Amino acid sequence: MIREFLYKYYIDPIRYGEAYTLVDTLTYALILIAAVYLVYRGLRRYGIAVDGDLVIATLPFVVLGGLLRVVEDTGMITSDFRFLLITPLIFFTIFAIAGVALFAGKLAENAGLVARYSRIYGGAGVVACIVAASALAWFGLTETTIALDVFGLILALTAVSSLALWAFLVYVLKWDYASNTLYKLLIFGHMLDASATSYGIDIHPVGYVEQHVVGAALIDATGTAFSMFLLKFAVIVPAVYVLEMYRREGSPGLWHLILLAMIVVGMAPGIRSLVRMVLYV
Repeated sequence: MIREFLYKYYIDPIRYGEAYTLVDTLTYALILIAAVYLVYRGLRRYGIAVDGDLVIATLPFVVLGGLLRVVEDTGMITSDFRFLLITPLIFFTIFAIAGVALFAGKLAENAGLVARYSRIYGGAGVVACIVAASALAWFGLTETTIALDVFGLILALTAVSSLALWAFLVYVLKWDYASNTLYKLLIFGHMLDASATSYGIDIHPVGYVEQHVVGAALIDATGTAFSMFLLKFAVIVPAVYVLEMYRREGSPGLWHLILLAMIVVGMAPGIRSLVRMVLYV
């Protein structure tokens, strides 16, 4: 019975690319919460400050996760190694890559080779993104297409919706703290996800589908994928408020890490969706 349960909710969805269920969604959410806390403890133990510099330097790895997910979507990798690029295993893959780069940067800082570890850490992420993006660009040029019009439309929709939500927080709710760069990144990441999902399902010729439980239920209920903007609004507004209250009363380090985790769950799938639609895969 246990074996059947594991295959039904965890192994087969990865193997066959099935949509998420309530069971695996809740499981991965709990794993994410536990991982944030364990990473926070680990970083403190090794003397790595959990601050804005760490968050910004980690962003290339967030982008890398989205790009590598598309690498798997293209079918370029045919061996079983491709499963390492499928959610949720890709989180462990990116974590391992980022972890090596992070501690390499810290060792270099301790040895006096660089003034700040983030130069090597973030730089490694940028280089990895360039390699992955180059592979995808080559695939687009030789196998499918590179639809720059799709790229421009989704980014324009992201920019408009991000600006609108930010303006609502700052000028309507009077939350000046929403102008913090990290909150802006949070807003942008989730608006990118909403924009790409909306465009991909309702407009893009390929006709993509929403795999996440809550999003799929909302789209079915409303009849349009543009309802994803309402879902993001309902999540981001209270999230920014709660995060800010926690920042003022709690641990700044853990606040940065929680904020980073929230940026990841919005921006990474947004990057993946955007690139998939540009390449028509």
